[in-house]
Amino acid sequence: MPVLQDLLDALRTRRVAVVDLTAPLHAGTPVLQLPPPFANTIAFGLEEISRYDERGPTWYWNDIHTGEHTGTHFDAPVHWVTGKDGEDVAQVPAARLLAPAVVLDFSAESADDPDFLLEIEHVRAWEAGHGALPEGGWLLYRTGWDARSADATRFLNADEKGPHTPGISVACARWLAEETALLGVGVETVGTDAGGAHSFDPPFPCHAFLLGAGKYGLTQLQNLARLPATGAVVIAGPLPIVGGSGSPARVLALVET
Repeated sequence: MPVLQDLLDALRTRRVAVVDLTAPLHAGTPVLQLPPPFANTIAFGLEEISRYDERGPTWYWNDIHTGEHTGTHFDAPVHWVTGKDGEDVAQVPAARLLAPAVVLDFSAESADDPDFLLEIEHVRAWEAGHGALPEGGWLLYRTGWDARSADATRFLNADEKGPHTPGISVACARWLAEETALLGVGVETVGTDAGGAHSFDPPFPCHAFLLGAGKYGLTQLQNLARLPATGAVVIAGPLPIVGGSGSPARVLALVET
């Protein structure tokens, strides 16, 4: 298998680097907060079973308590009503968990305006300089929001009107879902939609259009600044939860150095 051996050699000699795009998962990991009367997921938690003691003299292990959409996670189509007849996370074909990726960097715009929205013309301008979006690949949307991830208050950035985080406009979300051959969209924020997307028409358009089109979401990514605009390969590893709407995931990128 010379192709795989070439990849192993490239990793060994560091001609290909592995970039971890995953946020550490712990009790302080920011979690999406929905207003009443909607139900919310729980924070991540560990419950010790034994730790080299009378409960288990030579082993340490824990029960974990978390939601499917906690930390860096994968959204499957069935997560949204528009995709209710689509794949659950266990049904996503393994071959689709490894795919090319491009990075659209709008961190400067998002620093100036936390409610910044990606529009179709932004993507078209990016394509004019970098080429077409990858067929069967990820659009990774860099906003610089991962710099806030250690502080849940700054990360969620909410006031009396709700959260203020960058996202994607209704028109652009529909276009990405219906007019491109993308596999899905990845973001650095708590969800694929903008903080103010509850007031859009339709609400939460990334969820509604992308998942409804059988595409996927990746959220709370980190280190997108370490990826090139084109040429990276993303490996997304959700748990294959039967009937699950999503899963925390370890997301890695392969990058030529």
